[in-house]
Amino acid sequence: MNSAAANPAFENAGATPAALGKTETLTIRTPEGVSFSMPLAGPVPRALAWGIDSAFVVLLILGVSNIATQSGIGQGFVYAVTFLIAVAVPALYGIVFEWVWRGQTPGKRLLGIRVVDECGLSLRLSQVATRNLLRAVDMPLPLCFIIGGAAIALTKRCQRLGDLAAGTVVIRLRANPPPEIGEILAGKFNSFRDHPHLEARLRAKATPEEAQLALSAILRRDEFEPEARLALFRDLAGHFRSLVEFPDESAGSLTDEQYLRNVADTLYRRRIAKAGD
Repeated sequence: MNSAAANPAFENAGATPAALGKTETLTIRTPEGVSFSMPLAGPVPRALAWGIDSAFVVLLILGVSNIATQSGIGQGFVYAVTFLIAVAVPALYGIVFEWVWRGQTPGKRLLGIRVVDECGLSLRLSQVATRNLLRAVDMPLPLCFIIGGAAIALTKRCQRLGDLAAGTVVIRLRANPPPEIGEILAGKFNSFRDHPHLEARLRAKATPEEAQLALSAILRRDEFEPEARLALFRDLAGHFRSLVEFPDESAGSLTDEQYLRNVADTLYRRRIAKAGD
């Protein structure tokens, strides 16, 4: 996000244990004084996700090596190719998946965790590359996960060295949305429904964290002071407008809060419908 609400400062919350200065939750605090929390992923789910991803990487390396062996080229060249593959594939695997899947690899997706920027909600390609290229420092053979695991266990935000260098954290995803969203949006006309292809594009571009931020703002709108409420909805609506541009006849006359309601309806309507089935 480029808006003020999209680039909040993360503050520590839910400390455990105090002696180690650990935190279980990071709080996104907007300039308007509104806070939204994200639970951090601990060493166990991260290690399990790493194990799953490592198994996929080994299978990829074995598959490519097998192809090189059966190609009939010289044995020395096969060894050289195998070495290059063993070095390149682990980094490329993480970079490609975390960039395309917005902070997730197959292992992270199975474990319900995601990489996010520690000062916002969207990852930059440079961050994805940095944290994955530095994996060799976190997990050098034959020590495997020991260095990275120790860093995760000892740092406040459960960050390995690659996370510290890239400015990233790993969070646990929570089931959303709460049932109240159906009641809040019930009977509200959503002009975005006239443009299903644009709604699909919005669902593809908005991250789950961004969707949760929009939903939380709507659910908690009565808790905010009037000025903070206007500023928050202005920033959030501005961000979602930058993701997908709806025609003026559908969005031009909407207030920022109405626009955000349309966004929430678009992002959560299918889940609400499934919950009611």
